[in-house]
Amino acid sequence: MKSVRPPLFRTLSALGLGLAACLSTVLPAQAAGLSPLEQRWVNGMAPVIVQARQSGLPLDVAVRPEDAPDAAPVALGFVNGRCKLVLSLRGNPEGEATLARIPQGLESAALELMAAHELGHCRRYLDGAWFGLPAGFAASRIPEGLSPELKQAYLSMKSTRREEGYGDLVALAWTQQQHASLYGQLHAWLVSERSRDYIPGDHHDTLAWLRLASDPAALGKGSIFEAALSVWEQALQSEE
Repeated sequence: MKSVRPPLFRTLSALGLGLAACLSTVLPAQAAGLSPLEQRWVNGMAPVIVQARQSGLPLDVAVRPEDAPDAAPVALGFVNGRCKLVLSLRGNPEGEATLARIPQGLESAALELMAAHELGHCRRYLDGAWFGLPAGFAASRIPEGLSPELKQAYLSMKSTRREEGYGDLVALAWTQQQHASLYGQLHAWLVSERSRDYIPGDHHDTLAWLRLASDPAALGKGSIFEAALSVWEQALQSEE
């Protein structure tokens, strides 16, 4: 049976907010005690972290101190009104494997992209919009014949997929604004990541959004959050 790898991105709520009690909070400039791999991830994501804090986002960086072999390398949690950018790299082969899959020369920009994806989740939490649809949109009908448990799982999957699509577009908006010359390469890398262990329509199937954003001109103006909205809503018209 084919094993399923952990997704590259995940929300901390999917891991359980009980993790918050066992996280070590770090700052990019004060990361003593981190492993070389953890330091590489923190340093690579630092430009996004710094800009987020300068813009007023309540963002903390946290590293799980225990082994987490089945976790996504990076995740986003929301605890007591603050966003937690969580790295789970100890005892986790996917941390090294993710870096190995990034084309040479794109490592730092790809780490920024991953951090910016999590900022998309942070913004949605702060706006009280998590799992919500924009005005004028209605959720698609639930397939008939599902048990109550499966109905709930279906709704969760659809909602998570929407949020992952928005996060990917925020990440690409960051890339467009900060690394315009690398946009095509990073977009292709993100598509390849989303195509691994691909299951159409599952939680991390964001290819509908990525196809619409193959040309950076498709993204809007303004902040990275504003730039993502028009393409996000365009895909929702067919996905909902």
